[in-house]
Amino acid sequence: MKTDWIGYHREKDKLRTEIWSLLKQQAASVGDPFGHIPNFVGAQVAAERLATLPIWQQAKTIKCNPDSSQIPVRMRALQEGKRLYMAVPRLTDERCFVELTAEDLQRQNISIAESAIARQALSCGKLVSFAEMEPIDLVIVGCVAAGRHGGRTGKGAGFADLELAMLKEFGLVQMDTPIVTTVHPLQIVADSRLPMQAHDWGLNWIVTAEEVMETNTSYPRPMGLNWDSIRPEQLEQIPILRKLNEPRRREGREE
Repeated sequence: MKTDWIGYHREKDKLRTEIWSLLKQQAASVGDPFGHIPNFVGAQVAAERLATLPIWQQAKTIKCNPDSSQIPVRMRALQEGKRLYMAVPRLTDERCFVELTAEDLQRQNISIAESAIARQALSCGKLVSFAEMEPIDLVIVGCVAAGRHGGRTGKGAGFADLELAMLKEFGLVQMDTPIVTTVHPLQIVADSRLPMQAHDWGLNWIVTAEEVMETNTSYPRPMGLNWDSIRPEQLEQIPILRKLNEPRRREGREE
């Protein structure tokens, strides 16, 4: 099992490096892609394509990753009057999401363009706990690579899957809540290169500047937190995880 786990992560690391290199070689990235959810040429057009989908138009509350590649998505959400949630970097606050709405920004005389930038959102938005959040209608995640059948990988830190698992635990994300990414076409790879584990969340839609793909994914969606996949350093560094783990610890279920 340990060998399989090590091999799984090595293959994903190899794929990420390949994608980052390809984006840079083809001048398809904006800025240095290495080590990041890469910003890409065509991100604005991809966001415009996303906004044509019924899942976007019907959504009133959106959870979006904080990366630069999704700045156009976050801007559009706020411009259209949607409630926007972004995670606090590395989930280091018990109130681990920031809530942004156009109404709140207007009252503070803050521009939507400014608040859509992740480093500004913490000062522009309102920190909220899970109990203070509204149910989420649409999730946007950042990817380094995505597969047409719903496989995905981020930059390897595991926060996107962890955030979704906690949102599911609190009933804010459902089994049918759409999960979408916007990427460059060079980031799309064969799903065979994206093995998914029990704690991984698959994609329902992939949007590029050129096309919209519904994955019709068959990957099972996690029912919530998979404690076996949570690393000791995550438990140590993320306050809400420690709080959620307390009943397990008292019952002696923590290993």
